[in-house]
Amino acid sequence: MTLWELLTSANVQNFIQASIKKKMDALQISTALNKAGYSNEDRAAIMDYMALVPKFREKFFGETGKKSDKFLLCDRLALEQSTAQDIGRWKSNLWPTEGVVHDLCCGMGGDSFFMPAGLTIVGVDLDENRQDMYRYNSTVMRGKNSETILGDVREVARNNSSDADSTGASGIRRIADYFTIDPARRAVDGENQRDLRNLTPTFQEVLEISRHYRGGMAKLPPGYPTDEIPQDAELVYLGSHSDCRELLVLFGALACNPGKVRAIMVDKEGNVVKAADSSTAEWFGTLEEIQAASNKDAEHDLPGSERSFRNATSESDLPVGDVAEFIAEPTALLIRSHLFGNVAQAAAPDAHLISEGIAYVSCATPLPSPAFANFQVLDKCEIATSAVRDMLKRHGIGKLTLKLRGVKVDPDEEIKRLKPKGKQSAILFYTRHKGEKIAILASRL
Repeated sequence: MTLWELLTSANVQNFIQASIKKKMDALQISTALNKAGYSNEDRAAIMDYMALVPKFREKFFGETGKKSDKFLLCDRLALEQSTAQDIGRWKSNLWPTEGVVHDLCCGMGGDSFFMPAGLTIVGVDLDENRQDMYRYNSTVMRGKNSETILGDVREVARNNSSDADSTGASGIRRIADYFTIDPARRAVDGENQRDLRNLTPTFQEVLEISRHYRGGMAKLPPGYPTDEIPQDAELVYLGSHSDCRELLVLFGALACNPGKVRAIMVDKEGNVVKAADSSTAEWFGTLEEIQAASNKDAEHDLPGSERSFRNATSESDLPVGDVAEFIAEPTALLIRSHLFGNVAQAAAPDAHLISEGIAYVSCATPLPSPAFANFQVLDKCEIATSAVRDMLKRHGIGKLTLKLRGVKVDPDEEIKRLKPKGKQSAILFYTRHKGEKIAILASRL
């Protein structure tokens, strides 16, 4: 019996479901599996898989997943890199209702789970285990078997042509109209790559792949440099209130807005988030603008600043000015997409940066939510322990949240050193004003 046959057997899945309902701990599970006659190797495989069950149920079934009895096939790496149901549901709207799609580097199948039912999807991967996962999961998630091709995605793309037709043993047409691809980002030891350009296939190879289809999409890390992306593509940054999770590059027939950039915030069900004024959390720009901004990232390598927060520039840069009554922190989506300057200026003509290369915007009025988190400035001083302590004492601050941008300190150690005493709570920014370090005390609106 293979590993996948073991994990998909009725005995194992019934055991897992029962152990979840009984809330059995690891020792109880191991003891029960031993009594059932499973070998040490099988027990270890079942227990490793059991640790993934609540994770994939939450990732692909949302809140209802907590009560789900459905099983998917995956390992840790396949699950980590797979597209979750909120992003997957939103992306389903980008596809036509009919046609054939090659799911290149298909993995466990997360990029195709929520595609329109009328599409025929063919999973392509070099790994036979991933193909086993793909076929099993397609049946669970889409209610139908999916054809798979074992091979190099670059070769499969080269052999794809709208002028030819090739039918597999199952009768499914393998020549595809569209493609989706999630290039591998793995180091030799299996950990995620930190070099965003180190993709397999490379982005240049993805561009070549795109020429063999009517249209398609490539899923890239959100911080991927945009200078390689052609002007006839469309970019979509996707995420939630707290993060930017995916950069989607659309090609050909799927690029309905070539040369344009969108940043879109989705909720847990994959719907675009609504703002308080009933507008949608969807922001727009041009590829030319964000490429200009991205190319300047290296100019602002301040100590302690992460790459995603280094730069606030574009061809229409916000000016640099003094700390005004309010400070606004852009959502990660707007920072990653370099669109927050456009959104800020549209909402408040006086909006400005407090320091070049630092993604904090200051103005006389709060900026719109959820594009920005707003803070009312209470006080400010130099970053020196005695000066900051005095500022906290003046305002009776005893509970602090320390936010850093452009300044490197250990937040927990710094709060201990400041020894805040008082009944009030506040946000303390350690950042820069016109390049110089500054501490800003504020309250969140």
